[in-house]
Amino acid sequence: MCTCALWFVCVCLLFSSSLSCYQCFVDVEDSLRLCWGYILTEHNIRSVDTCFMELDRIFNNNESVIEAGRVGKGYDKQLKEILDAEILPMVEEFDQRLNSDTVYEEKLQTAADNFIAAASKLPRVSGCFPPCGFQSAGAVYNCITCQYDSCEFPLDCPIKEIRVMEFSRSQMWCDVPFQLPNDIEVIWRFAEEVKTQQVDEFKEVTAGVDRLYSIPSASLQHQGTYQCEVYSGQRSIVRLYFYLTVTPQVAAGQTELQETFDLSLLPGGQFLPALGGPPPRSPLLPLPLLLTACLTALLLLLFLSLGITSWLTENLCMTPSSTRGQKRPSLHCTVLHALFPYGRTRQCYPALL
Repeated sequence: MCTCALWFVCVCLLFSSSLSCYQCFVDVEDSLRLCWGYILTEHNIRSVDTCFMELDRIFNNNESVIEAGRVGKGYDKQLKEILDAEILPMVEEFDQRLNSDTVYEEKLQTAADNFIAAASKLPRVSGCFPPCGFQSAGAVYNCITCQYDSCEFPLDCPIKEIRVMEFSRSQMWCDVPFQLPNDIEVIWRFAEEVKTQQVDEFKEVTAGVDRLYSIPSASLQHQGTYQCEVYSGQRSIVRLYFYLTVTPQVAAGQTELQETFDLSLLPGGQFLPALGGPPPRSPLLPLPLLLTACLTALLLLLFLSLGITSWLTENLCMTPSSTRGQKRPSLHCTVLHALFPYGRTRQCYPALL
């Protein structure tokens, strides 16, 4: 009777806290044999419940142990083999023998460290890829629940928008980020002119193993929602949706013509500003600065012309007369007077002045 009561108390202590790889793979009977001779040094008494609390601290509450146990599907057997190789020899060593708590702590901690080192070398998996699809290959062993975690995502993926021009090619690829089984079947369905995920609105288009659906020349009748459903055996794995919008060629031509017309109304060939963005900077100078620069250039040209005219008048116009010793206008002076009748030509024609 006492043995049954002790067994019941130990089981309650062992499973009262969160589970770990230890409880998943080590039998309760072996744990009782392991903790039979646990001596609490402070009080010099045998305490099985304290031994179970020590197991809980070293294994159950050790995040490194839990993380080491997150192996891919099918490798839980290797986890049990690794843990049995560490615990069962201790069970045979400590069964019906008294040992201090310090010995237990040292031995159990060494066993936990060895388990972490060996289990961490087992193959890992990439886990689950959101946001959709039944992903059996992404299942990871969970030492807290003692089973494999499934990727609890819906079968239906969000709708993907596709826009194409009329008469152009359109392609839809039924692709997922997780690994698919080898025996898949792909069914393509179509819901004309509507954007939906309601299964009853679709009609089957094609079935087979081809995950690529191609439309050589898109027309308005191709506009709508396309559904790609992948099966493995009788199980549906994932459903992808594509909403195809077909832009008519006439509408596209009108849009381009309108854009060209809008550009023609802008000064300096500027482009229309982007929505919500700053206005484009003009490559030309501001109008006041441009006028100032032009006027300055004109004035400099005028002063330069007057200076050249004055110099020519004083140095080239008058030539000495061969008969009377007087100066007469030269050919240069005559030309300058014709070009500048009101300029400085009084040296050329002193008799007229």
